[in-house]
Amino acid sequence: MKTLMGYLAGLLFGLGLAIGGMTDPARVIGFLDIAGDWDPTLIFVFGGAVVTTFIGYRLVWKRGTPWLGSRFALPTRRDLDARLLGGAALFGIGWGLSGYCPGPAVASIADLSVPLTAMLVAMAGGWWLARRV
Repeated sequence: MKTLMGYLAGLLFGLGLAIGGMTDPARVIGFLDIAGDWDPTLIFVFGGAVVTTFIGYRLVWKRGTPWLGSRFALPTRRDLDARLLGGAALFGIGWGLSGYCPGPAVASIADLSVPLTAMLVAMAGGWWLARRV
């Protein structure tokens, strides 16, 4: 049941990314290009995600425990270190160069292209490297 719910949540997430235009790298790069021909339409996707998350977390935290688990797995660290900041910088650079972040990249696998393949290989390489550093 837990695996099925995870699959359905991932499917819903991917569908939301596709409907919101996050799987179109040209649209994402247009949004990130604030000094050029800026496309502000994705701000509505981000705003919708922030509002949904804000409300959803408050509703979920009232439950005390998750439906399919014994406890919530929330991050406990609050400090910033070089590893976190370096990873965030690499994430942002990769997002700006390719127009994909991990969720939309995986959601776009059905429309696989050379740039998407290069991004997925770089992402897998980054995960592999992060586990060894």
